[in-house]
Amino acid sequence: MKSILLFLLLAITPTFAADAAPQLDDNLQALAPFLGGWRGEFKQSTAEKPMVDVSRWERALNGKAVRTIHSINDGIYGGESIVTWDAEKKEIIYHYFTTAGFYSKGTMKVSDKTLECHETIIGNAGGTTEVKGRFELKEDGTMVTSSKYLREGTWQDGHQITYKRAADARPKFK
Repeated sequence: MKSILLFLLLAITPTFAADAAPQLDDNLQALAPFLGGWRGEFKQSTAEKPMVDVSRWERALNGKAVRTIHSINDGIYGGESIVTWDAEKKEIIYHYFTTAGFYSKGTMKVSDKTLECHETIIGNAGGTTEVKGRFELKEDGTMVTSSKYLREGTWQDGHQITYKRAADARPKFK
């Protein structure tokens, strides 16, 4: 009897799942191409001192948010963001929490396959008070990110990372 019920459940599930494919809120739909797992290497990474970031972008809160989580070198540093639509301000906002103990609040602008982010740091981030970031999906399927940090009133170049899709990417923490 159990096998017949299981067979029936499996027989109808694909049709139901296809009809009810999870969607993002219309205001977050531009983030859909970024969803999934990514593995990226920092521009300054070397064989002797590798710097690898593993990241996942996921649909969250019934599509009303996107959750990102990442870890560098299996957890020496990492963070998690919740990205949502602010209906009052009519913009995409996010909160980013880190293993270093500080967090940030930011806004995100999307054009085509590029995200421009600007965030304000709350807490001690080694003198950094603001960050500007850029995420760009390239024609070859990679994602390139870059950042600038505001320290002591001066914008300084930050990191650059080139990511490749990695379905098995799972951030790790110590």
